[in-house]
Amino acid sequence: MTRHHPESLSLMEYSAGNLSEPHALCIRLHLDKCALCRSRVETLDSLGAVMMEQQPKVSVSESMFDNILAKIDSSPTPERTAKAVPRINILQKLLGDDINNLPWKHQLGDVSVLDITEKFPGQNEQVVLQKLNAGGKAPAHTHRGVETTIVLQGAFSDQKGVFNQWDFVVLTDQDEHKPISIGCEDCITLSVLSAPIKLTGTFTRMLNPFIR
Repeated sequence: MTRHHPESLSLMEYSAGNLSEPHALCIRLHLDKCALCRSRVETLDSLGAVMMEQQPKVSVSESMFDNILAKIDSSPTPERTAKAVPRINILQKLLGDDINNLPWKHQLGDVSVLDITEKFPGQNEQVVLQKLNAGGKAPAHTHRGVETTIVLQGAFSDQKGVFNQWDFVVLTDQDEHKPISIGCEDCITLSVLSAPIKLTGTFTRMLNPFIR
């Protein structure tokens, strides 16, 4: 069961088609497994369709958007998890292989990475898969920009809590964390970064010039 979800504003941007392709992919992967967020997006889609049909077009005030977000955030969790609509594994289709069989590149300590930015031509963000070995620790770091991450396999914990498969997390330059992989399998995440990370450990910060 997913416990960490995209913010309502991000779901609204997704529904409106305003997100970049990498960010939209992260949310779509989450939606495939989260009945609560699917329900919220369906509500937004329906609302958008009604507004488009209005003649003349209705002007939308900032307060109206605030009310919509408040209503979505207060919606009760579905009592039963709706079955996700069967879809082609979009991630495997994008990568051409299972995530465990990819040509991972060892980065530092227990961390391996695979940069897939080239699969999103014309985008400004860096898109990277990260693998943290089972039971391993990632170096302490913060962010020079915004990092949007979805957990694809396994789980990790940090100062903000435990993040399981399909959980969603957004980190900024105000967040410093040191993820630890928990469970018996490697933790694999997909991240979209607006800027490189910044290592903060005593011995690792000297590597910052080499971290993209």
